[in-house]
Amino acid sequence: MNTIYRPRWYVAQTHPHAEAKASLHLARQGFEIYLPRYLKKRRHARRVETVAAPLYPGYVFVAIDRGVQRWRSILSTIGVSRLVCCGDDPAAVPEGIIEQLKRQQDENGLIRFERRARFNPGDTVRVVEGVFSDCLGLYEGMDDRERVAILLDLLGRKVRVFLASELVDAA
Repeated sequence: MNTIYRPRWYVAQTHPHAEAKASLHLARQGFEIYLPRYLKKRRHARRVETVAAPLYPGYVFVAIDRGVQRWRSILSTIGVSRLVCCGDDPAAVPEGIIEQLKRQQDENGLIRFERRARFNPGDTVRVVEGVFSDCLGLYEGMDDRERVAILLDLLGRKVRVFLASELVDAA
């Protein structure tokens, strides 16, 4: 009795920072590739850049029809380190995962995350590091550069301060 295969999604681990290279070479071999990416803020030399980065660094998804395609060729593909396996067989991605990721993409093919504030306006927060360390304040919101706006009571008056979100915690 022959097993009937249909294309399923699998995961290929890539060499460091070689997701695009691996995707290109896998596609040249006729494999369908999915490399989910998102917009990431990167700080360098006092500048903040927004760049498209892999959602899962070091991994790409590969659709393989094991009844037709020679999947072992993936193992010797430029940029690919290994295929994630369970024993000697490739481990399939559970049904629906790739479709769920693709539904979260915008018109540019980038995954969009729902931004939820950790605090509600009026919540009391504590500054955990920096010049205002251990000061309590009232959370106001976030600005367009994703900094937290809080009101601190300094010298008897309320002063609005903008801080990186990782410097603020619940009081």
